[in-house]
Amino acid sequence: MQLPHVNYLAVLVAGVAIFLLGGLWYSLLFAKPWLKAMGMTQEEVKAASASTSMPLSYLGAFICGLLIAWVLAIMIKHFPPVSVGRGAVVGALCWLGFAGATSFASSLFSMKPKELWLINSGYNLVSFVIAGLILGAWR
Repeated sequence: MQLPHVNYLAVLVAGVAIFLLGGLWYSLLFAKPWLKAMGMTQEEVKAASASTSMPLSYLGAFICGLLIAWVLAIMIKHFPPVSVGRGAVVGALCWLGFAGATSFASSLFSMKPKELWLINSGYNLVSFVIAGLILGAWR
């Protein structure tokens, strides 16, 4: 099977958008409720971050964003005509059927507050839709 050609510059821009949204989502928009749902304080997060290679964590998150954008670009190509609206719908459907459903099933057994799933999965949904918008617009 041959994969369809995708616009790699659009994939890069969508990957960057996913990465930047993550920074905004978990700092300015939902930092306090996320910390509460995690059962952690800001000091505990800072201490845990000090014992982890944050540059590698950021690099890993960026690579994951690129991978999401690349696969989403392939999926969008399978649902012509490619457009902004179609990109957003395919992004939302991919989230619903793959990321949302999988993470929700896991959350049922995680013994974590459902608010944590809402915050984390909300980020994924918005990421998929924004990436879909970018990829659909930038054929």
